Amino acid sequence: MPKLSPTMEEGQISRWLKAEGDEIEANETIAEVDTDKATMEMTSLEAGTLLKIIVPGGENAKLGQTIGILGKKGEDFSALLDEATASNGSKSEPPAVADGSKTEESAPKETPKAETAETGGRSYDEQRPEAKADAKDQKPKTEDQPSNGRMIVSPIAARMAAENGIDLKTLKGSGPGGRIIKRDIEEAMAGGKVEVIEEISASPKSEIQNPKLEGASAYREENTSRMRQVIASRLAESIGPIPTFYLTVEIEMDAALEFRKQINASIPEADKVSVNDIIVKVTAQALTKHAWANASYQDKTIRFYEDADIGVAVAIEDGLITPVIRAANRKGIVEISKEIKEKAVRAREKKLQPEEYTGATFSISNLGMFGIKEFTAIINPPEAGIFAVGAATPTPVVRNGEIVVRQIMNVTMSCDHRVIDGATGAKFLQTFKQMLENPILMLM
Repeated sequence: MPKLSPTMEEGQISRWLKAEGDEIEANETIAEVDTDKATMEMTSLEAGTLLKIIVPGGENAKLGQTIGILGKKGEDFSALLDEATASNGSKSEPPAVADGSKTEESAPKETPKAETAETGGRSYDEQRPEAKADAKDQKPKTEDQPSNGRMIVSPIAARMAAENGIDLKTLKGSGPGGRIIKRDIEEAMAGGKVEVIEEISASPKSEIQNPKLEGASAYREENTSRMRQVIASRLAESIGPIPTFYLTVEIEMDAALEFRKQINASIPEADKVSVNDIIVKVTAQALTKHAWANASYQDKTIRFYEDADIGVAVAIEDGLITPVIRAANRKGIVEISKEIKEKAVRAREKKLQPEEYTGATFSISNLGMFGIKEFTAIINPPEAGIFAVGAATPTPVVRNGEIVVRQIMNVTMSCDHRVIDGATGAKFLQTFKQMLENPILMLM
């Protein structure tokens, strides 16, 4: 399993595009893999014959795990197959391949000459761990293993079913253990063998389970999507080793709202900008004036960035993704707005490339549109800070000895104390606040 995205640690094979025995050309796409953020194409850097599919469609594989064997047609690969099975930590023979055919019986072991498929500059053989295990007591594994009545669905199949209104209960999965995979949805749609339902949840539902404790609530369990697993891992990584502190500031948004109104009055309806677009621009401008806020901790060094690459949190079906607006400090508000809209659409369709959602220098999470007044956000490593933006609400305040109503917005900054000290963060927030309350300062 190759590394198909910077944050990928494990991938789920959505489907193999080639079957065992198929000839493969160099640089030809051979499989689709669901990573933590998107569905990626896996290509082979070598030509040959796909001798064996070890990890079938619908199953997960860790980085470096052997998932297939590529070599010369007709050559003996039994020894390599045994070694791959042992290296993958399996106590049984490799699972059935994607089309349901069973694995071949092991032949007498001898050193194979088969070349392995490559991707990302490293062959699967090179990535495979060297650990070996005795495979004599292996037992066959089939796709008909019971699943305890639970519906098992891959994340991409669940999304396709939801988008097309397909009742998953009417389908029989062809993946391991009866798992419903992308191919099953496509075949059902092509053959017209689907039962459309009026409403379907965003994720597959399992059967309601009765609790073991009397009087306790009934519950259901759902398979964790790969994206949700990575989110959990990354956030645990962030909140644990990163010494974080928080700074909150109140900002009068009346001038910014009027500024937005003036911009929108002079541009087409399709190009209208939001308050968040202005916040992205102001954040980028402020970061260029405070180098330590636009930096990251690199163990023995502090990395300072020349431009402000702003990650904008976008909620999607399986969790959260942060499309990056590169060099936002060099772009106009309308240009930023267009880029955010375009990337948000592709993010929800899981079509963003890894370089489009990784490598931000600072991030913004805005929940104001949901009526959230104030919250804290978790830093996305290796960034040193993130803004949690709340809603701008009419609030009575005292100005010049009189009570007046102003649109007040709370912004909380989460700071990595290894890079940003209290005074550093406060000065950065002060600049950010001044620019939002006096938008003309962005020109200075």
